[in-house]
Amino acid sequence: MSDPEIRDDRAAGRLEAVSGGGEVVGRIEYFVLESPERALVPVHTIVEPAHEGQGIAGSLARELYALAGREHSAVASLCPYVTQWAERHPDEAQPADEALLAAAKDWLRARPGRF
Repeated sequence: MSDPEIRDDRAAGRLEAVSGGGEVVGRIEYFVLESPERALVPVHTIVEPAHEGQGIAGSLARELYALAGREHSAVASLCPYVTQWAERHPDEAQPADEALLAAAKDWLRARPGRF
């Protein structure tokens, strides 16, 4: 499979990896936090089983950080995969401060069932 197209479905809160045939083969589910500062908050990374091991999750994480950079936003990761990816790529992924992570967790707790 060639590299998938990565597209942002902001209304649905998904960054999607789309194959050449138009199939969504992976996604990061996220929300946008506005306070205490603007941040993209990834919650889950999912890659369809038939497409695992092809670098799709890493491509999604890289694009999430690039998107945040273009929007002058932080990333406050609540997703274990994105957090691990960021630790392995400190040149591309700035860590979020504790106050921002706490605000993201509070936002998520206030919306049970959102993810």
